[in-house]
Amino acid sequence: MNIAKNEWELDRFWRIILSEILLILGFFWFGGSVQIILYVFSFILFMTGILGFCGIYTLLGINSCRKDAKISRISWIVFILAFLLIGAIGSYASIFFTNKFFLEDYNRMNNYYKQTLFNTGKELRPESISNYDSLISEYEIFFAKYTKYHPYALKWDANLNTDLNNISSMIVLLKDKIYTGELKQAHLDLEKVRPIFQDILKRNNFSLLAVYLVDFHDVMEKVIEAADAKNAKWVIESYVEADEKLKAVEEVVNDSEIQAIRKNLDTVKSLAEQNNMETIAETAANLKSSFVKVYLKRG
Repeated sequence: MNIAKNEWELDRFWRIILSEILLILGFFWFGGSVQIILYVFSFILFMTGILGFCGIYTLLGINSCRKDAKISRISWIVFILAFLLIGAIGSYASIFFTNKFFLEDYNRMNNYYKQTLFNTGKELRPESISNYDSLISEYEIFFAKYTKYHPYALKWDANLNTDLNNISSMIVLLKDKIYTGELKQAHLDLEKVRPIFQDILKRNNFSLLAVYLVDFHDVMEKVIEAADAKNAKWVIESYVEADEKLKAVEEVVNDSEIQAIRKNLDTVKSLAEQNNMETIAETAANLKSSFVKVYLKRG
């Protein structure tokens, strides 16, 4: 059955281009009901553009067809090029910026997590409460956004919402401990959140300095614990893994602050090899201090 066309070619071109734009917006930038609405309008515009028939035009008595005007070959080429460019540039830009905005949201929220972790570890109660309250507020915003909408890099992460729900429960349950001053236990419980964040970033291929710093932190603590126990053999054994993790950090960035971490780590190992236990605990403390300085600023 032939459908009587009531759209001029340029009308049809713009419908297909707009359909493509709505599809890109829906796929990369939105989730939930807004995404569905964008997909529906994209489909309608695309089909009316392909068929050359618009039902609303029929209801309103509109017909944009122009029998006296023909579309040149150049116009067709321009349309095809525009369609391809919008698809390529729009997709690339959307991937780049949605990832960028996700990382900015993550880092803003994660900054309060790091500060709360740091302050509970130092048993600074007022600071712990203040940063914990900010963490709760920022995480609620982060949670509400990214359980409904997944940017391209996380679009097929089936475990994301489960992980975000688990983190939410873990953070909320810390309130009584932080407010009543059980900061040591709150610190230990808060430490359990970090590997979940880390796994989300790793499995979605975010090459963040923070990911490598966190990887290094876990093995660095083994080195420090061995140094505090003045166990030279344990220090040397723990150093092997810490060295590999720090190399991953150095591949991303290796400025003076990272070099300070490297110097302290290698000094701890050197002291253990010399069986010089007199200053090894102090050097291990310097190692942790140099790491915390970098992590709080850039992790």
